[in-house]
Amino acid sequence: MAEQKLPEKAQETEMKREKVRVVPIKYIDDSPDHPFQVRDDEEMMSLVESIATFGVITPVIARKTADERYELISGHRRKRACELLHIDTLPIIVRDLSREEGIILMVDSNLQREHILPSEKAFAYKMKMEALKCQGKRNDLTLSPLATKFDAAKEIADSSGEGRDQVFRYIRLTELIPQLLQMVDEGKIAFRPAVELSYLEKEEQEDLLETIESEDCTPSLAQAILMKGLSRDNQLDMDKIFEIMTEEKANQKEKLRIPMERVESFFKRGTPPSVMIETVIKALELYRRALNQQKRAEQGNTDRPPEAQKRVKTGDAR
Repeated sequence: MAEQKLPEKAQETEMKREKVRVVPIKYIDDSPDHPFQVRDDEEMMSLVESIATFGVITPVIARKTADERYELISGHRRKRACELLHIDTLPIIVRDLSREEGIILMVDSNLQREHILPSEKAFAYKMKMEALKCQGKRNDLTLSPLATKFDAAKEIADSSGEGRDQVFRYIRLTELIPQLLQMVDEGKIAFRPAVELSYLEKEEQEDLLETIESEDCTPSLAQAILMKGLSRDNQLDMDKIFEIMTEEKANQKEKLRIPMERVESFFKRGTPPSVMIETVIKALELYRRALNQQKRAEQGNTDRPPEAQKRVKTGDAR
């Protein structure tokens, strides 16, 4: 059963000073362009079970908009769980926040989730960067790391535990076409190659996607860097992409490819591909161990005298 975590002590003290009101869900709107997916997965079903048993322990946070409506800042999963349970109202705390302040709070509160996809983090960082800019704070993508003026990326990095450069890398992922970004989320394209691919023109990314699908391959970091350089020099076309993606690497080994649909039924929904691979490897190790034990047992049996083998087979223990 999913645990509805209570806020930290400081937040709890603040919430005690804030008025909790019960509002019909039909008047509560999701945050526009909310970058975090709300999935009806196993974790959601656990949250549904928790709310069905205990109710909504922690009120959601929203800000007031026009016409007596509310814009949700924190609590999108709780709202969805209530909808699945056909609960018509939701306890909320309404805060007097500007649009930009609401975005910053929404991003910061949702980054505490246990499982966050690269695409979610990418668009969240981008939204927060733009919100800081609208607040009048400096947001210069070419700002030197040694600059003493306000550095929005550094502020995001400090609050999220990421490095400043890593924040920019995540934001670069928002330049990928949706199909390539989905492959990053699924673990089919590694993070660093994906960052380099984000510098390709959209048409070049489409050509790359076509090659990936037709040749059943994904770019390495070296290939991605090469394509990025050729794109910058206006020398990247479909033929060049195909040549790069199909070239045999010096250390290339034949790969065993198993369709995802053949194995995903053995795992909980939402299990990362890396966890699936590790589990399959462990299962194969157990299988090999069982085969070795069976082989040793058969070998031990063949080493017995014929009469002893006959007694074992017939169950004669004399």
